[in-house]
Amino acid sequence: MSVNDGKNQETRPGVDQPRIERAVREILLAVGEDPDREGLLETPARVARMYAELFSGLHDDPRVHMQKAFTEKYDEIVLVRDISFNSVCEHHLLPFMGQAHIGYMPNGRVVGLSKLARIVEVVSRRPQVQERMTETIADLIMDELGARGAAVVVEASHTCMTIRGVRRPGSLCVTSAMKGIFRSNLSSRSEVMALIYGGRGG
Repeated sequence: MSVNDGKNQETRPGVDQPRIERAVREILLAVGEDPDREGLLETPARVARMYAELFSGLHDDPRVHMQKAFTEKYDEIVLVRDISFNSVCEHHLLPFMGQAHIGYMPNGRVVGLSKLARIVEVVSRRPQVQERMTETIADLIMDELGARGAAVVVEASHTCMTIRGVRRPGSLCVTSAMKGIFRSNLSSRSEVMALIYGGRGG
């Protein structure tokens, strides 16, 4: 019997969903389950589609969202905060989720605000560690916009430490990447952090 019944099968470029299905079936057998019982019959196909979605960022280029920039003389901080995201920790393949805050100092070019959310969406959809995700977003802004500076702060809750292992619900991991003027100039760094956290009561 085929693991995949073919019903509503969605394929994504670069993702071998039948191979994922076979692997999930093996995992179910390895933990002592019966993959042929009614409740699990479609589980391998569901998991394959889920992984194709969660890891779609491996096959999408976030730089495409930065290609349409506009010439603008504005030379103060541009900030978009509270950009929600979901990603997957590469160590346990468990989700981590939270918010990203992105600020940059233009150098004659600005990008549509929605594009910053778009790059978070693409970059987050791959197995990774939060530190690398933070650096990747900051580097994209510097490289694609030629910005004078980029500041990225990511706050996330990791299920790999809230539902297993140390099991500490409510814990939050915060990472930051400061590039250009936000790294070299303390007052600019303080300003962008105040814009991110100002008025939040702590």
